[in-house]
Amino acid sequence: MAKGVNDNDFVSVVNGKLMLNGKPYKYVGTNMWYAAILASEGRGGNRAKLCSELDRLHSLGVDNLRILVGADGGEGLTSHVMPVLQPEPGVYNDTILQGLDYLLVQLEQRGMKAVLYLNNSWEWSGGYSAYLEWAGQGKALIPRVDGYKQYVGYVKEFVHNKVAKQLFYNHVQRIVSRSNSITGKPYSESPAIMSWQIGNEPRAFSREGLADFREYILTTARIIKGIDARHLVSTGSEGLMGCEFSLECWTDIHAAPEIDYANIHIWPATWRWIKRDEMFTNVEKACQASKEYVQRHYDAIKQYAKPIVLEEFGYHRDEFSFAPGSPTVARDKYYTFITNLMLEGDMLAGCNFWAWSGSARPAHLWWEPWDDHTGDPAQEEQGLYSVFDCDHSTLGVIAAAAERARKASQ
Repeated sequence: MAKGVNDNDFVSVVNGKLMLNGKPYKYVGTNMWYAAILASEGRGGNRAKLCSELDRLHSLGVDNLRILVGADGGEGLTSHVMPVLQPEPGVYNDTILQGLDYLLVQLEQRGMKAVLYLNNSWEWSGGYSAYLEWAGQGKALIPRVDGYKQYVGYVKEFVHNKVAKQLFYNHVQRIVSRSNSITGKPYSESPAIMSWQIGNEPRAFSREGLADFREYILTTARIIKGIDARHLVSTGSEGLMGCEFSLECWTDIHAAPEIDYANIHIWPATWRWIKRDEMFTNVEKACQASKEYVQRHYDAIKQYAKPIVLEEFGYHRDEFSFAPGSPTVARDKYYTFITNLMLEGDMLAGCNFWAWSGSARPAHLWWEPWDDHTGDPAQEEQGLYSVFDCDHSTLGVIAAAAERARKASQ
């Protein structure tokens, strides 16, 4: 163990439970994908605002953040995050990397934890499509421009493309082996990192790709473990929805020794579990479908003593409003249900709502350079799933649940 590094400061898995400081670790966290950009000193950066947002989250008891390491590919593309971390293979925007360094220091100072994801199956941060374009697969397709079906036909090749995957593996090695430019310490010694995560909602995008998909996930996990054995490794999976509806595939991947805990996401509206006109009049239907989804995954993985984290869940504002501070009666009911489900049983070890916007305010319906970054990435309407600092009733639900989680972890 490196000098000055205490094992108890790192999240671990013991007998099917997340542990921290020798005690069970249950938490209510959030998604703040843009945090490394906000922590930078370049375009999109604002360190004073970052610290203010972290302080606000900490005061709410939200001390676990799921964060994008950085975007890949060209800038100025429709539905794409800017600024980009890796505009070309192996070429990096050091401003964003230094922002990540600063972010980790600030998290350490507050005793907060981060799940850092390294790839994305969706276009908004490049991910699969950027690596495929670099590997010679042709111009990356964008769902809003080229159509969703065409996009899927393009990105399903990622799990088969050895060149694209190797470019990603090179990126993993570069990031995970990094030393913090502020502290001089390797990332492997940072207690702010809870988990290295392979990607945001990794998918095979075809049943035929499931075998190669599994190998891609576990190869990446082995690379991470070979560099940093101290931190947890997770997949970023949606569950059934991310494994072409194969519970067997999801279970097999998460049962592997390279993966420390299981992930699922839940999106009642996107997955059409509930009709648009029922979202605000029949929240119970969304709650019941969500519980059944969690239960199926828990039943599948419990024999392997792997905890499950529901690391993305979201619900629209009343009447599909995007405006900060507009009513969130249905959302508050749904958040209450999900946090209770996590706190009152063993099916979930933690949950991260999507997503934190804090003091950001949408300037346009669709993100334009250089609007504030909100919890909704560039491919979504700004304010769609965001939780703003003026959403007082939702903040009350979050704070109450976080306090119960804190007491449960004592």
